[in-house]
Amino acid sequence: MAAPELTSPRSPRVLAARRLARRNARAKERRFLAEGPQAVREAVVRHRADADAGQGTLVEVFATVEAAERHADIVEAARAAAVPVHTASDAVVAEISQTVTPQGLVGVCRFLDSPLSDVLAARPRLIAVLAHVRDPGNAGTVLRCADAAGADAVILTDASVDLYNPKSVRASVGSLFHLPVTVGVPIERVVSGLHEAGVRVLAADGAGQRDLDAELDAGRMSGPTAWVFGNEAWGLPEETRALADEVVRVPIHGKAESLNLATAAAVCLYASARAQRARS
Repeated sequence: MAAPELTSPRSPRVLAARRLARRNARAKERRFLAEGPQAVREAVVRHRADADAGQGTLVEVFATVEAAERHADIVEAARAAAVPVHTASDAVVAEISQTVTPQGLVGVCRFLDSPLSDVLAARPRLIAVLAHVRDPGNAGTVLRCADAAGADAVILTDASVDLYNPKSVRASVGSLFHLPVTVGVPIERVVSGLHEAGVRVLAADGAGQRDLDAELDAGRMSGPTAWVFGNEAWGLPEETRALADEVVRVPIHGKAESLNLATAAAVCLYASARAQRARS
């Protein structure tokens, strides 16, 4: 194996990347960390697409010598896209990494969020809105569910967790790089914009008067739809539910007390996706 290029965890380049573990540093630099081969691979793909439009997503990559050899295809693709790749000692990558067991690859990426106006101008048919969601793992998992269901965008309100939190990025498993995201918008503005764009807004809540199965059976799920998902512990506040066109519950046919946020989001998003596909 070749000797690593970076060996000091205290080098300026390493410290600059390490600072991105803090939200204020991410906001100031408008950069975040993507860890692991899946995330870095998707970052390279997104970088190529964004570079064609002006500025690429991926700023630089840190890789242990072993990871660079094991994931040579990712490293070569990054270098082919003119992204600097720094081979580093295990200690250096561990210093940058936010995981207990680093996977040897970390990418520094530019923020990906789009203005709400751009998302709405694209005439979306399915959107996930995270309002008051505070757990970064849940935020990333819902983003992954939205991507899998074929959603057009994900919106995080100003009351929700930082999308670029390392836990959110990891939980998205690369989906963060696949679809438009909007962050930091008040829920009132989000709902108003969605209505102006002709999108029906449904609040997902276990106490909702409408039943998801009944909505599907009545044929009311095939139009452009945005699902609003709330806090993991206490759901959506009354003022947020009041903004929606309907408050819909996922029916519990067994004895479970409830569904967790990510599971409920997956059920709702796939229900809409199926109804929309059936109509098209």
